[in-house]
Amino acid sequence: MGNQSNRMMRKEVPENQTWNLRDIFSSREDWEKELDAVQEDVESVTQFKNRLNEGSKTLLQCLEAKEELLRRFNLAASYASLKQTVDHTDTASQKDAARVEEAGSKINASLAFTESEIIALPKEKIDACLAEEEGLQSFKKYLTDLQNRKPHTLGEETEETLAALGSVFSAPYNIYNRGKLSDMQFDSFVDEEGNELPLSFALYEGKYSSSVSADVRRNSYESFVNTLQKYKNSFAATYATQVNQEVITARLRKYDSVTDMLLEPQQVTKEMYNNQLDIIQEELAPHMRKYARLKKRELGLDKLTFADLHAPLDPDFKIETSYEEGAETVKEALKIMGDEYNEMVEKALSERWVDYADNVGKSTGAFCSSPYGAHPYVLMTWPDTMRGTFTLAHELGHAGHFYLAGRYQRMTNTRPSRYFIEAPSTMNEMLLGHHLLSKDNDKRTKRWVILQLLGTYFHNFVTHLLEGELQRRVYSLAEDGEPLTASVLSEQKSDILKSFWGDTVEIDEGASLTWMRQPHYYMGLYPYTYSAGLTVSTLVSKDIINEGQPAVDRWLDVLKAGGTMEPLDLIKKAGVDMSDPDNIRKAVAYVGSLIDELEESYE
Repeated sequence: MGNQSNRMMRKEVPENQTWNLRDIFSSREDWEKELDAVQEDVESVTQFKNRLNEGSKTLLQCLEAKEELLRRFNLAASYASLKQTVDHTDTASQKDAARVEEAGSKINASLAFTESEIIALPKEKIDACLAEEEGLQSFKKYLTDLQNRKPHTLGEETEETLAALGSVFSAPYNIYNRGKLSDMQFDSFVDEEGNELPLSFALYEGKYSSSVSADVRRNSYESFVNTLQKYKNSFAATYATQVNQEVITARLRKYDSVTDMLLEPQQVTKEMYNNQLDIIQEELAPHMRKYARLKKRELGLDKLTFADLHAPLDPDFKIETSYEEGAETVKEALKIMGDEYNEMVEKALSERWVDYADNVGKSTGAFCSSPYGAHPYVLMTWPDTMRGTFTLAHELGHAGHFYLAGRYQRMTNTRPSRYFIEAPSTMNEMLLGHHLLSKDNDKRTKRWVILQLLGTYFHNFVTHLLEGELQRRVYSLAEDGEPLTASVLSEQKSDILKSFWGDTVEIDEGASLTWMRQPHYYMGLYPYTYSAGLTVSTLVSKDIINEGQPAVDRWLDVLKAGGTMEPLDLIKKAGVDMSDPDNIRKAVAYVGSLIDELEESYE
């Protein structure tokens, strides 16, 4: 985060480094007026309550009214949320964000009847409505998806009760975050020169774990793990509560298993889910062990501990880059994507869609928010090094996806399955990596680019994937009635890490507490989807580089399709069949080839 004293306050940031929220509302007064108006206009939808069985006209009018109301609310919510993320110290923005949250709860409660009434309609009735009202065709997938939930829907009263308990169901996630971000206090530690350094969750994960100094990495790890130890039983109870409520809900809703319930909204088969977990663990492990041995040798370490996994391989080498130069590099790398896509990239970079300043109170990390009816907004903090270009390219991948989906689809049809969401973003990282590697660079620059790409694969194919493996085991244990205690969770995590890393990395007791470090376990079957998106982008980016235009056109069609197709069919449109496990093997083999190339650069 750097020293607070030399960081700018938000009001001191030059305007060109900030995003332009006037593209959504020209002033806060306009925003406030619209937020009030949207809440008053809820009756444009509630007038249809208990009337959805009247026929196709009424159904269409209701769906259009609901979509329009949500479009307006979404813009108001995005405006408040974007304002807050750039300065959490601004109390007015905090209040505005709280107002939006309250309004959202009320609006969602008022609109809940639409889905339950549609689910209650007989399938024949829906088919007849679709046949006689052409306007309903663009809602077809939405209506079909709702009908598919029918076997798992409970009585209206029960559904209302479960909806009212929403905040209770999300309590484990909130308790986890409160414990992690507010209560945990870490002891400071000493570096190799005897300086005492402060420690927090964010400092460990974001800074010390990838420090150049082995002393800093290992000593901060020791202090970090000591604190985790003190919280493991309460964190285990919190996570067990999350899992148990999911298992109970799956039984109540008559799913064969909790996995079936969690995969249903993703529209992914169990086989596709298991393929990602099985094949990557089995086939990537030998390559990653080779990478670990290389790291140990080149860094001159007596042993590679779990604390050393993120040690930088070429720590002294940094490519300094300004935001302007980085933006130019990203533009060059994405030229291959054609006119329409490049027009979007050009606008994003010249019309202030990106907020890249570093100021006190700004959210860390990076994201892309794409409110329908406005343009996407990207948040990041420019690091003054080439690493920033990968972050920028990644977030512009999300932006390009939803910009095109928003241009070609109605709001209801813009979001595809979560299984696909990380493909367009990692695609741009792949194209940027290829662009940088194809330049006539010296050995060290090439090595740096390979290390950036390996960072992307480590994040998605190792960290998140092994989270996914723990989830798979935990759900299976819970369904067998095994109590999920801290020692059970640690044993499972330790076993997963040992079978992946073999004897190349020392898996100590602290490593077995990795289940305490990420919030993803509270988000359904989310972690494994990172590897699915990256598998897709690895294969399709190769097609784009080898075939050029025809492969680009297929990819753009996929982005424009938004949420109109199930993920398997959507990805087939790009030329990849994710039900064929060989495609996962090809992506893993590519990671192996990068590691081989890296090793050669040291010879």
